[in-house]
Amino acid sequence: RDGFDHNTVTGKDVNDRDILGVRTSLAWKPSEKFNASFIWDHFQEEDMRSRTGKQLCHNDPGPAQMGGMTVSAFDRNFLSQGCAGGSLYDDGAYGVPNGGSLPFVLGAQTQAVGYILDADGNYKDIATMIPVGFNPYAGVTQSKDLRKIATSYDPKFHAKNDTLQLNFDVGIGDHLNFVSQTLYTRDQYYSTQDYGRFQSRPIFTNTSSGVYLFGPDGPIPAIDRYPGGVFCDPQLGCSDRLLLADLVDSDSRQWSQEFRLQSSFDGPFNFSVGANYLEYKIDESYYVFGNVFTALADRFLNGNALELPSAYCPPGSAVRLDPVSGTMIPCAYIDPNPLGSINGQGHNYFRSRNLAKTRSAAIFGEGYWQLSDTLRLTAGLRLTRDVKTTTPVPSQLLLADSSAGGLHDFFGGYVGYGYPAKPKIRQSWTEPTGRLVLDWSPDLSFTDSTLLYASLGRGYKAGGTNSPGIDINPDAFYMPQRDPRFKAEYVNAIELGMKNVLGDGRLVLNGTLFYNDYKDYQVSQLVDRATLNENFDARTWGAEIEAVWRPTASFQLSGNLGLLRTRVGGGQSSIDVMDRTAGNPDWVVVRSWMQLSSNCIAPREYVETAMRMSYMYGNNVANYFNNFCSTELPLTGRAFAPEGGGPGAFGFRYDPAVDGPNGGQGFAKNVGGHELPNAPKITASLSPQYTFALGESDLTLRADLYYQGKSWARIYQDRIDRLHDWGNVNLSLTWYRPKTDMTVQLYVKNLLDGEAITGTFLNSDDTGLTTNVFIQDPRIVGLSIRKGFF
Repeated sequence: RDGFDHNTVTGKDVNDRDILGVRTSLAWKPSEKFNASFIWDHFQEEDMRSRTGKQLCHNDPGPAQMGGMTVSAFDRNFLSQGCAGGSLYDDGAYGVPNGGSLPFVLGAQTQAVGYILDADGNYKDIATMIPVGFNPYAGVTQSKDLRKIATSYDPKFHAKNDTLQLNFDVGIGDHLNFVSQTLYTRDQYYSTQDYGRFQSRPIFTNTSSGVYLFGPDGPIPAIDRYPGGVFCDPQLGCSDRLLLADLVDSDSRQWSQEFRLQSSFDGPFNFSVGANYLEYKIDESYYVFGNVFTALADRFLNGNALELPSAYCPPGSAVRLDPVSGTMIPCAYIDPNPLGSINGQGHNYFRSRNLAKTRSAAIFGEGYWQLSDTLRLTAGLRLTRDVKTTTPVPSQLLLADSSAGGLHDFFGGYVGYGYPAKPKIRQSWTEPTGRLVLDWSPDLSFTDSTLLYASLGRGYKAGGTNSPGIDINPDAFYMPQRDPRFKAEYVNAIELGMKNVLGDGRLVLNGTLFYNDYKDYQVSQLVDRATLNENFDARTWGAEIEAVWRPTASFQLSGNLGLLRTRVGGGQSSIDVMDRTAGNPDWVVVRSWMQLSSNCIAPREYVETAMRMSYMYGNNVANYFNNFCSTELPLTGRAFAPEGGGPGAFGFRYDPAVDGPNGGQGFAKNVGGHELPNAPKITASLSPQYTFALGESDLTLRADLYYQGKSWARIYQDRIDRLHDWGNVNLSLTWYRPKTDMTVQLYVKNLLDGEAITGTFLNSDDTGLTTNVFIQDPRIVGLSIRKGFF
């Protein structure tokens, strides 16, 4: 299938599909009491499919005024999130992030590569990697067409899956049947795409044009690190623009075995008992590459402008020789390999590695009692033992060993090469679950058949561990720590229902009422460059009605109506990364230092004081703003003072670990009473079809209409979380000839070519809190031909 999203930069259509599927089965039946089958399914895909859709953003320029002061354009960046909250359906949502506020861009604007001489030979300005106050996305606009993207990097998607199944059943005597099911799967997955989704302006300082260093005999030309304003990244190539790309590389394997013994006695009681075992292993890495990351590792951590850019840390080394001082200093290893063959050890990119193993075993049984001709009782129990073992491998972006030289605020970590693993985390649960179902089949005068049922059930889903955070040295940087584990989820469920056949089979009418009481319901989001699963108590309840009406042999009308209500339990809270101050006007969001991942909040009064003092004494305001979240933490707290002044000269000391809400992360919002994510109150479908008899063949015309009501994308119910209602219409015309087992179908999906947003997720603070949106596939017209051979 060709791509249906257009990249306006490369001119290519992306989101195409190129899939091969093969299924082979072998059946063997040597006797009436023995059946065996072997099945192999193979799937592979190689195309330019994108994992996510377009990124939307309400641009956040930062405050223009604070405390009666006009905030400079550069300083506003330290108080900007990149993107602000707002409806995804407003025109403003098609903005771009404030690129000047991205922590790595701010960091690059503080790293000197030399000085510039004016026409009179005087030192004019300091030359930094990226000019101070520069916004890579200034003046950049987005198309309001959700199917158009603008990126210099087209996606690649490769996947392969093999599934092997071996099943057999053996009759034991006349009333017992033994069943065995064996399954093995292997999944391999590789996907890379543009991470930023926004076409940057040229950003790098042109070091070929009069950039100098201070030398013992006066100015000397600086090393030409960015000739012509171009930087060559080993993974992303040479460019004068900001480049960001991500990559997922995954390999997982699973095998399972289940045995069941089933009865078919003539009496009122029968049973099914069994046991199963599952083992699952995964090694998955998620990377984010950026040419500014590599430039920072080269200049900020690894170097001095007198060095050649290729003077990277040796592989495996934690230190390198500084040719200026002649001493050994910490270093951050730069992976010199291209994107397709990285060694995975570089600190010039972000890597989150998921090493996990799951073992699950269960014994189960159900009994079926025919209490009378119309009444049946089903009782089932299951005992599950889940053991999950994960190996945390923290990220190391722009980190080096901070234990040497007292340079804590520069290096931040423990190692300069590779990704050391932390001790394994082992979690286990042994949980009983079960169900009790009562079926009643009364003989009613107005139905052909009726089944009324009531069920009680207890369910459980194992917990786990979140992806690991940053391997920060707490003596170098302050960063709130959280328990990496999240809890198991439990549900008590009640369901009442009916199934009816009426009018000599012309009408089927089914209905269900349900109520689910959840304990520790799992909700996921991105925080600190990592997945964070939080647990909430919640309730869901609703009704479903399903009907199929066949007034004639040729015409059928089917439909479904679902009503759903959800509520988070009272007194529960969570930090909203899009609104860390929770609307409190006395606090403001402040950007963290580039080696950290999340914004923090600080008292407005203190931020205004720091800004006022920086303007008064002519200091770099970045020195003060970075201190609020992320610089070296003395035991007595952070001090803010003008250069040359003593601690406390500003009249305050702010330690986010002590003075900030939730360690400076922000105020937790009350989410009690909110609806659960992705839970529309109403869903409805209607499917009319008519079949024309054509002698030895049939021609069926069918339409499928679907409607889904409004819902929320996140638990906070901000404006940015509201998803509008949407609908869809599909059509098909199917010709079928039973005698030759041949089917030809012409179909149209999404007839009205809708572009409804069906889901979203929010990116992390350090990339601007952009919103990834998922939309309907466009109108697709297809022809399908199937031929069976006897």
